[in-house]
Amino acid sequence: MQWTKVLGLGLGAAALLGLGIILGHFAIPKKANSPAPSVSAPQDLDLEILETIMGQLDAHRIRENLRELSREPHLASSPRDEDLVQLLLQRWKDPESGLDSAEAFTYEVLLSFPSQEQPNVVDIVGPTGDIIHSCHRTEENVTGEQGGPDVVQPYAAYAPSGTPQGLLVYANRGTEEDFKELQTQGIKLEGTIALTRYGGVGRGAKAVNAAKHGVAGVLVYTDPADINDGLSLPNETFPNSWYLPPSGVERGSYYKYFGDPLTPYLPAIPSSFRLDPANVSGFPPIPTQPIGFQDARDLLCNLNGTLAPDTWQGALGCHYRLGPGFRPDGDFSADSQVNVSIYNRLELRNSSNVLGIIRGAVEPDRYVLYGNHRDSWVHGAVDPSSGTAVLLELSRVLGTLLKKGTWRPRRSIVFASWGAEEFGLIGSTEFTEEFFNKLQERTVAYINVDIAVFGMEIRSPGPGDLSIYDNWIRYFNRSSPVYGLVPSLGSLGAGSDYAPFIHFLGISSMDIAYTYDRSKTSARIYPTYHTAFDTFDYVDKFLDPGFSSHQAVARTAGSIILRLSDSFFLPLKVSDYSETLRSFLQAAQQDLGALLEQHSISLGPLVTAVEKFEAAATALGQRISALKGSPDPLKVRMLNDQLMLLERTFLNPRAFPEERYYSHVLWATRTGSVATFPGLSNACSRARDTASGSEAWAEVQRQLSIVVTALEGAAATLRPVADL
Repeated sequence: MQWTKVLGLGLGAAALLGLGIILGHFAIPKKANSPAPSVSAPQDLDLEILETIMGQLDAHRIRENLRELSREPHLASSPRDEDLVQLLLQRWKDPESGLDSAEAFTYEVLLSFPSQEQPNVVDIVGPTGDIIHSCHRTEENVTGEQGGPDVVQPYAAYAPSGTPQGLLVYANRGTEEDFKELQTQGIKLEGTIALTRYGGVGRGAKAVNAAKHGVAGVLVYTDPADINDGLSLPNETFPNSWYLPPSGVERGSYYKYFGDPLTPYLPAIPSSFRLDPANVSGFPPIPTQPIGFQDARDLLCNLNGTLAPDTWQGALGCHYRLGPGFRPDGDFSADSQVNVSIYNRLELRNSSNVLGIIRGAVEPDRYVLYGNHRDSWVHGAVDPSSGTAVLLELSRVLGTLLKKGTWRPRRSIVFASWGAEEFGLIGSTEFTEEFFNKLQERTVAYINVDIAVFGMEIRSPGPGDLSIYDNWIRYFNRSSPVYGLVPSLGSLGAGSDYAPFIHFLGISSMDIAYTYDRSKTSARIYPTYHTAFDTFDYVDKFLDPGFSSHQAVARTAGSIILRLSDSFFLPLKVSDYSETLRSFLQAAQQDLGALLEQHSISLGPLVTAVEKFEAAATALGQRISALKGSPDPLKVRMLNDQLMLLERTFLNPRAFPEERYYSHVLWATRTGSVATFPGLSNACSRARDTASGSEAWAEVQRQLSIVVTALEGAAATLRPVADL
């Protein structure tokens, strides 16, 4: 099947300051009569060096990087994972293309693995305990890469061991609402096994929701409707297309939080206090196991009971029913039950981060961080090796210029390869915990490139092709009151290693990926995600033949890093943040204003706080413009620090006591339906049906005060340094 060839660059910036990098410096065309920079201005970004770097980023080298990185499975802490640690150190210490220094930092962390002696199994058993049918324990070895000894069996990391058995029910996506719907249908959930599909809520939340209703065990599968555009036959899937084969199983961590489970808020080093594993919160409460949709079809298409709602139906080729139990005219007897036998174990393992550093020539104490994780569930060609392949090529090009003596950045650049990300962002979180103060005081921004390319069959950039910016704005755009039609950026959740930087440290962060045209497919992510089919040939044949999209990501990331590290004035636009705050305010006024008024809560202080921020942002922009005419290095440094530290002003470690690491009052998790400040939205959602004067409405007032205080503090940070 021929897929779209013009894809947008997906780029999420937790701080819309990041948008200023794109819009203010290489996306929005400059006016022809813009004044030339002063001849007395200090050395700024060298556009010739930037152009040289863009030209030297080689698609073929990225391809060969990916071939090597994904050659073998490299689960966190495995021998191959440690081999890649040494590969990175070797590359970054190379005498001709290496960096100033490179070092590995090792942490002892709690990981979860299936037992090699007793594999996890899902069986259908008869009333006498005899096994009638068994689900597949491994994925089909379709290319010779799915059956090796280093291919870990599909499992739910951190799910507890146990052998629950019961009647099967279908619980859609496993949300709280889905289980309530089953109860509304008169289905008794106590002691059942729930079959759920990916999506809707996080992996671990499915087990948590199920346990609340007495469910004994959970199975999770990927429905072809959600990832394969409904296609499910072997000749329609990999290796014949990019679609997931019927035996494909999405592995993943089911731990609620991020970071090492035993050392929350502390680095996992020998001197740190560790929790007793028996007292750790955030693990799934009941045994859980992922399965392929081939096995899900055998289970779901034989279910008895009421027909599932239309929105619960999928593409397994049958009508989905709710259960409980199997129909009498199906493949299994009506009194058959499902047994889920899980033998996962917890182990303390060593996992390493690798850091490579280019020291800044003028401001070495200001860091631009660029990172990606190294570990994968199996071969991990897309996730994460596509991002690491790009990282290695960019560091090679910069390192070569560095060793030749033709370039050194103004600020320090730190390349990072994080360990054990797949188990819950462990390496990056431990790094932020160990170096919390230094990073908060000195880091300009964190750039993340994990999955570099989601898309398929991208043509190489060339004459007649759209630029990345034009392509991006064509497929993902929004209307800006300042710029008009601009690229659309998403906000950052906790899906990759940017999470501890933005949510915990308050560092402006960005995640870059080349994505597909979502109007052409219903796939929620690339189909072989976290399976043994995510291989080099999958990328080389289906996602990015020629690796032009990988090269485009490298050029985009390189441009951003060079501008952040070399520009005299940091390319962060505070005015773009004003747009976000104004949109949050308007949403609160329109969707919550009347409700708040009924409970004698005024949005007046919030309106005033947003206006103060807007005024301070405008004034700062004017000071920057004035200073550009005759820049004083010390004054520029002060202004740059104001820009850098702005993000930190939105942190309040007591704002969300029920969450771990989330302290950013603008970008924390939002569960409420109103797209406004998350704490306010969530609190209003919980308080809506309670009486005035309740604790829930007191929490609404508290969250409103937290936001107002943060905005006023941010405005104060933007005012002249001498203005107290």
